Amino acid sequence: MANSGGLLFNPRTYDPQHFDPETRRLLRATIDWFENRGKDRLLADDLDAVWVSDFLQFVKDEKLFATFQTPAEFGGDDPNRRWDAARNAALSEIFGFYGLAYWYAWQVTILGLGPIWMSENDKARQRAADELTAGGVMAFGLSERAHGADVYSTDMLLTPAAGDDASGDDAVAFRATGDKYYIGNGNVAGMVSVFGRRTDVEGPEGYVFFVADSRHPNYRLIDNVIHGQMYVSTFRLEDYPVREEDILHTGVQAFEAALNTVNVGKFNLCTGSIGITEHAFYEAITHAHNRILYGNPVTDFTHVRAAFVDAYSRLVAMKQFSARAVDYFRSASLEDRRYLLFNPMTKAKVTSEGERVVALLHDVIAAKGYEKNTYFREAVEVIGTLPKLEGTVHVNVGLILKFMPNYLFAPAEYPEIGTRLDAADDEFFWHQGPTRGAAKVQFHDWVPVYERHADLPNVALFLEQARALQVLLTTAGPDAEQQKDLDFLLNVGHLFSLVVYGQLILEQAELTGLDRDLLDQIFDFQVRDFSAYAVALHGKSSSTPAQQAWALGAIRKPVVDDQRFARVWDQVVAYDGAYEMRP
Repeated sequence: MANSGGLLFNPRTYDPQHFDPETRRLLRATIDWFENRGKDRLLADDLDAVWVSDFLQFVKDEKLFATFQTPAEFGGDDPNRRWDAARNAALSEIFGFYGLAYWYAWQVTILGLGPIWMSENDKARQRAADELTAGGVMAFGLSERAHGADVYSTDMLLTPAAGDDASGDDAVAFRATGDKYYIGNGNVAGMVSVFGRRTDVEGPEGYVFFVADSRHPNYRLIDNVIHGQMYVSTFRLEDYPVREEDILHTGVQAFEAALNTVNVGKFNLCTGSIGITEHAFYEAITHAHNRILYGNPVTDFTHVRAAFVDAYSRLVAMKQFSARAVDYFRSASLEDRRYLLFNPMTKAKVTSEGERVVALLHDVIAAKGYEKNTYFREAVEVIGTLPKLEGTVHVNVGLILKFMPNYLFAPAEYPEIGTRLDAADDEFFWHQGPTRGAAKVQFHDWVPVYERHADLPNVALFLEQARALQVLLTTAGPDAEQQKDLDFLLNVGHLFSLVVYGQLILEQAELTGLDRDLLDQIFDFQVRDFSAYAVALHGKSSSTPAQQAWALGAIRKPVVDDQRFARVWDQVVAYDGAYEMRP
């Protein structure tokens, strides 16, 4: 039974008419390039860890990254060049659908470009635009083996140049020496944005972001730290000459550029996860619905249908939340910084849900999910990487907690934000300002959108739980010791995240007219997940009697509706045979 449309990305039917003609053409050309290569080649290249050089040749020929990753200011005579988060999200999802390695080359280029586009160094910015036009990719030299992404402790050292180095037309300002680790595209990047510190200046004022060229003789590529198509490099700069024109940021601005770049880049993790999960879903439903076990289709078993309905509901919720988050990111300003909460939500919550969806599907198809002729095998191997990139889930939930008091208790008025699919250049990405002040960010009132959908029984139940979280924080909130207990606080952060997740899902459902049965099924798992985190809080070693009593009181059983479940199952099974990549 084939479904020609549906809520999931389908290469057979995809035509994003809401985008301009050139964007539509490039998105379709990208899909066609993968489809023409075929599944056998796609999977073989993954198994054999083949570097994505043919993909980068396609990127060069179509000027794909140049069109999507160049701000309009440096787009020259090409009116299609702009940084547009809506179409970037669409392309990111497509890359994820076909393989993490292709998404990764794109993702790391975004990270490498962040400090460049945020800089006031016009020479470096024009050089980046030219590199993209020529088909080049970028890299982001932040992490180090000993320190991870701890930018406070960088051992990339810049020593002021002296004598002949410091004079002339090609003057060298510093000599850089040090190693960087876990740096994607570090094998071919024409511009590597590298974070380091001066040897002659103490503290934050000594930070420097500069660009290096992987082709320079003083840039030594050491190794790929993984076995795979992605080139996740470790490299060393040895007495590398850093010219004034290579310097992007100094002092505190260099530190802020690092964090603000991650703000831009981490969003793509959610769309990459969505793409991977969608491809896995197609394979799983088509396999399971056509497999006979004990004389019946596998999908006749109640636990299998339950797993598929849960997986599908979670996948649609991932897409709803992420699409709505784009609107807030594109509409952000120094006066409206709500994106600072929704952004780590896409990174931590959506990617974790992707991991959960693939696990649910894998429980159904079992051994089939290990076979080398399936995309599912690759999905199983890589889906867990996305929650762990650009800061772990724990780091991002810790960040999310900073916004909780104002979100739950101090709403502010903002102009209404609609769907942002317009062909605008998202300039604010490069002017995000200081990284401090997260706790001061305010949000619009989260309650009304829940109340508007409280006719759905599971939305009403979840609203009870969300209000209960307010009660917990006002009557039995974390004491002084618990506020030092990250394990306890992270559990509270997960409870809070569910409230934020539900809000944006409901907002997007209003904008898109999402099926009401499916929306209530989404809140079926929201209620279950909140209950599970409440039970976990009850079991924490540091939880107080009052908190334990609250936890038991916050548990709810979702409203069961067999007819609603059956209607959502009909949506799921309609994807049987809807898409299969040709050999």
